[in-house]
Amino acid sequence: MHRIVIDTNVLVAALRSRRGAANKLLSLLGSGAYEAVISVPLILEYEDALLRQLETLPYSVDEVREIIDYLCAACTPQAIYYLWRPLLRDPKDDMVLEVAVAARCDTIVTFNGRDFQGAERFGLRILTPAEFLKEIHA
Repeated sequence: MHRIVIDTNVLVAALRSRRGAANKLLSLLGSGAYEAVISVPLILEYEDALLRQLETLPYSVDEVREIIDYLCAACTPQAIYYLWRPLLRDPKDDMVLEVAVAARCDTIVTFNGRDFQGAERFGLRILTPAEFLKEIHA
């Protein structure tokens, strides 16, 4: 089974529109199609990003918090014992990379592949939601 980390931009896109690969990816969470891994800092980043995007999302604050609770329940938690910072240009991307490396994931799913240049040295593949869904035949 694929172990992945979902970048924040994919989560935001999934909640903005019920169409598209990002939403499909999120709808498969917990189905056994893949295993998504999170960390406490990544969940806090998800929540912060979604709350900042409330005007563009069809969800209330309470609904966003319910989504975060669901992610905490459906994803595999990973503690981070070693920080790979700074490796990437954006510290928030380093946080995603750290989860992926610590959890021995095979893929980071993101819309910003260029931001993860260098992640391949850890054996990670960087795929868009559509590319990942095609790979798992979903």
